[in-house]
Amino acid sequence: MDMKPTHEQAQLHLQVYDQRREARLRQARDWFFKNYFADNFEESMRIAGPGTEGGTFVMMVLSYWEQACALLNYGLLHDDLFFETSGEFFGVWERVKAVVPDMRQRFAYKGHLAHMEKAAQRYETWIETRSPGHIAAMREFMKQMRSQVTAKAA
Repeated sequence: MDMKPTHEQAQLHLQVYDQRREARLRQARDWFFKNYFADNFEESMRIAGPGTEGGTFVMMVLSYWEQACALLNYGLLHDDLFFETSGEFFGVWERVKAVVPDMRQRFAYKGHLAHMEKAAQRYETWIETRSPGHIAAMREFMKQMRSQVTAKAA
């Protein structure tokens, strides 16, 4: 997007950010990045099954970012402004993308987290034109984080 954000887009962006600051969502985001490491549906259910606090936290994080990405994908948020200031969604997508195909099949809903997936694909293209190698470095960092958490748990 070559144009500057409109006033309306900037206002909506600030509203989306303000929601992100809500105490319970902050707690959920913190829990998610410390605890959610799943390679398949079964692991996801073990870590964050329905009716558990982890399950609640995962749903809060996923639904927040799916909504924010929907606003982005519909053009209500400005691409550059969002990508420059909201990269956390990509980290969330990286954590859940291995589980999403199974969830889509199990729940017969091909659109599950489709907005986050589409935004993540766009973000990869966007960031690699501005900072080549960033995605690979981020994925390596996330892999190291997972190794550290796994080592502590053992």
